[in-house]
Amino acid sequence: MKENEKPNELLLNKYEMLKEYLNSLKSVAIAFSSGVDSTFLLYAAKEALGDKVIAVTASSCSFPVRELAEAKMFCLEHGIRHVVVKSEELEIEGFSHNPKNRCYLCKHELFTKIREIADKEGIREIAEGSNLDDNGDYRPGLMAVAELEITSPLRKIGFSKEQIRILSRYLGLPTWNKQSFACLSSRFPYGEEITEKKLGMVDKAEQLLIDLGFHQLRVRIHGSIARIELNPAEFSGFMKENIRSEVYTKLKEYGFTYVTLDILGYRTGSMNETLSDEEKRG
Repeated sequence: MKENEKPNELLLNKYEMLKEYLNSLKSVAIAFSSGVDSTFLLYAAKEALGDKVIAVTASSCSFPVRELAEAKMFCLEHGIRHVVVKSEELEIEGFSHNPKNRCYLCKHELFTKIREIADKEGIREIAEGSNLDDNGDYRPGLMAVAELEITSPLRKIGFSKEQIRILSRYLGLPTWNKQSFACLSSRFPYGEEITEKKLGMVDKAEQLLIDLGFHQLRVRIHGSIARIELNPAEFSGFMKENIRSEVYTKLKEYGFTYVTLDILGYRTGSMNETLSDEEKRG
C-alpha cells in the first residue's frame, strides 16, 4: 500500500456495495477477532444495520489476551453488542494432534457455537471476514464456512487485503496498519502436538517482539526451537546486539532451547510449505 493512498471512486463504490449487501441480511452476527478484516467488516455492518449486528469473539488459549482486549475496546467504543464465547480448541477431539485439517475442526466448532448464539439473539445470518487473498493458500477452515452456510461478504464483494487496509485508514479504523494475525496454533508444524504450555511460549515470544517494535512477525515452534519470521526490512534492527541478546535471553526463559531467525522472512502459511498440492486440495 502506497503511503497516504486514498480510496478511489471505484473502491468507495465497492464499500457502498458491501453495506448494501450487509443491509440485505437484515441482521448478522460477525465472527470478530479484532484483526484487520473482521474489524473492517464489523464496522461496515454497524453502519449498515445499526443495532441489528452483534460481534462474537472466541476466547481460548490460542487467542492472545491483547487481541481479546482490543476486541472488547472496539465494540465498547462503537456501541456494538459483544458476546465472548469460550471455545477451547484443545478440547476438540483430535485437534491437539495438529492434523492437516486442524483449522476445519476449529472453525466448525466455532461457527456452530456462533450459530447457537445467533439463534438465541434472533439474528438471521452469520458472517466471517475472509477476503480474496485467502483464496490463494491452503485454508481448510473455509470448508467449514461453506458447510455451515456462513456468509463471507468481503470475498463476495471482492475485497483484497490491500483494499481493506486503504478503506480502513480512510474510515479511521485503528487496524488499518495492524499486522496480519492467525491463531497461535498455526505456529506448529502439522503433526506436532499442540499444548497450552507451548501456546503460551509462542504468545509471550511474539508479544516480546511486538513490544520491541517489530511489526509483521511470527514465532514458529519446532519442538523446543523458535523460528522467528520478520519482515526482511527489520532484519538489521533485530541484529543489534542488545536486541538479539534480549530476545535470546527471554525466549530461553519462556522454555525454548534454541532461537533462530528465518532468513527468508515473514510469509503467510509457511507451515503449509511442507504440504503437497494433492494434500492442499484435501
